[in-house]
Amino acid sequence: MYGAVIGDIIGSTYEWHNVKHEDFELFPSGSRFTDDTVLTVAVADKILNQDKSSVGSRKSYALWYQQYYKRYPGAGFGQMFSEWAVKENISVQRSFGNGAAMRVSAIGYAFGTPKEVLSEVKKSCFYTHNHPEAIAGASAIALAIFLARHDYSKDEIQKQITKQFKYNMDFALDDIRDDYVFDSRSSYSVPPAIKAFLESDSYEDAIRKAVSIGGDSDTIACMAGGIAQAFYKTIPDKILSKGKALLDAGLKNVLNEFNEKYNIG
Repeated sequence: MYGAVIGDIIGSTYEWHNVKHEDFELFPSGSRFTDDTVLTVAVADKILNQDKSSVGSRKSYALWYQQYYKRYPGAGFGQMFSEWAVKENISVQRSFGNGAAMRVSAIGYAFGTPKEVLSEVKKSCFYTHNHPEAIAGASAIALAIFLARHDYSKDEIQKQITKQFKYNMDFALDDIRDDYVFDSRSSYSVPPAIKAFLESDSYEDAIRKAVSIGGDSDTIACMAGGIAQAFYKTIPDKILSKGKALLDAGLKNVLNEFNEKYNIG
C-alpha cells in the first residue's frame, strides 16, 4: 500500500514539470500526497471498515470517496470528480480517465482470487468511472498487483495483462519517452505504468522509470509503485521514511492497519 502512495508523492512535483530522465531528486521541495493517495486510502479504509455484507456494495464505495474528498478537498482532485463529490444525490459518471486505476491497490491485496479482484474493481468504478476503458485500466492494475503479490513472474504478469485487456505491451519506455505527453486516459497511461514496473529491477527503479516518461507523473508512479511493492516485497527504508513523513496521522493509521491485516511488508 505504501508503494502506491509513495509513488504518488514522488511524482507530485513532476506532474506539471515533467522530467525525461531517471536521474532526478526523489523528494524535492513541494513533494506532497495528492488525490491519488487520498482515494487509495479511501478504498483501503472502506475495505477495512465495511462489514462483509456490504464489502461489495457499489454505493458504499461512492460514499467513502465523498467522505475522503470532504476531508482533503485541496489534494488536487479534478474538476469532474470535485463536482460529483459534493452532490447530495450520487450520480453515475462515465469517466474514462485513470482515476479509478490509481486507487485500486487495496483491492489487489484484499481479495483472494483474480475473479474476486476483478468483480470488486467493477464495483469500485461504478459511480465515478462507469466506462469500459476506465474499468479495464483499474482491473489491469489491481490484477497486476494480485499476481505480483502471489509471486507470478514478470513474463506471466505481462502475458495475463495482454491477454485479458488487449493492451499492446510490445514497446519499451525508451521508445515513447520523447513524445509522451500528459493525457489521463486509462488506455494511454496504464500500459506505460505497468511497463515501468516490468522494466525495473527494484522498487526505486520502477518509480524512477515511471516518472521519467513524463505525462501524468504522480498517477503513473502511483500505479507502478503499487505493483512494484507487491512484486519486490519491500521499499527502501530511506524512501519509506521520507514518504511517511509527508503523510498525516489519519492516512498513516489506515495504511498501517491495512498492511497489518493483509500482511504487507
